[in-house]
Amino acid sequence: MKSKLWLVFAIITTVFWGVWGAFTGLPTENGFPETLVYCVWALTMIPPAIIALKLVNWKLNQDKKSILYGCLIGLLGAGGQMVLFHAVTEGPSYLIFPIISLSPMVTIVLSYTFLKERTGILGTIGIILALLALPLFDYSDGSETTDYGYLWFILAVIVLLAWGLQAYFMKFANESMNAESIFFYMTVTGLALIPIALYMTDFSESINYGADGPLLAAGIQILNSIGALCLVYAFRYGKAMVVSPMTNAGAPLITAVISMIVLGFVPGTFKIIGIVLAVLAAFFLAFDPGDSEIQDEGKSK
Repeated sequence: MKSKLWLVFAIITTVFWGVWGAFTGLPTENGFPETLVYCVWALTMIPPAIIALKLVNWKLNQDKKSILYGCLIGLLGAGGQMVLFHAVTEGPSYLIFPIISLSPMVTIVLSYTFLKERTGILGTIGIILALLALPLFDYSDGSETTDYGYLWFILAVIVLLAWGLQAYFMKFANESMNAESIFFYMTVTGLALIPIALYMTDFSESINYGADGPLLAAGIQILNSIGALCLVYAFRYGKAMVVSPMTNAGAPLITAVISMIVLGFVPGTFKIIGIVLAVLAAFFLAFDPGDSEIQDEGKSK
């Protein structure tokens, strides 16, 4: 049962992030800036962090190594989000998000090289299908002809690297510190970047402070925060090269399904292909037995 805990937490992350992805844009559409949505998200990290620490009797890893890893993971995640805010003002989102969605490749390469992680045949097929599916969810035919320059591309690559590195260090840190401490430091660093988000906010514009603004954002972003906590646990019990592609492929799948059923969104051909590939990828990743002996041998070296 313990060997499948990674799957339980990965599924929770996938479902919560899938629902979050379907509705996360609503507050912004209602006139609540994305930078302030970030602030709300950072605040919603606090309740899960408190619950996590309470589960381990408030035993927080406070050695220098744990603080370093925890803050690094938090800064990579929250910092990547901040860079993303600027990227979408510089270039087309239909190109930015497919680039960012390839971040699991960074995690897989690092995990294979440094953590000696291996997976079975089904897992390998699942990873390949997941990586093929990711960019298809946000694929566009690129009919726009506006020249956006190169800054948006550089920023998108920075976010890709940041989130890929975050997933790797999250798995690596789980070897020496508890997941609850990792999430605590993620919360602290997320909160620390709130002043930057406030600075980036144009308060001269009309801002919706009603229930369909910050309150709606809080209800949606708490799904993101709980999913992030479960992701930390998924990396504790599972392989980064499996968990990362699964969550990154499965969440967009759920987002697409909700959009079709609830929001009346009908995806194009490439997105439908992405959905099919993601379903197959999730199946193969979930039922792959893995190669625990090789993994354990790599850990012992």
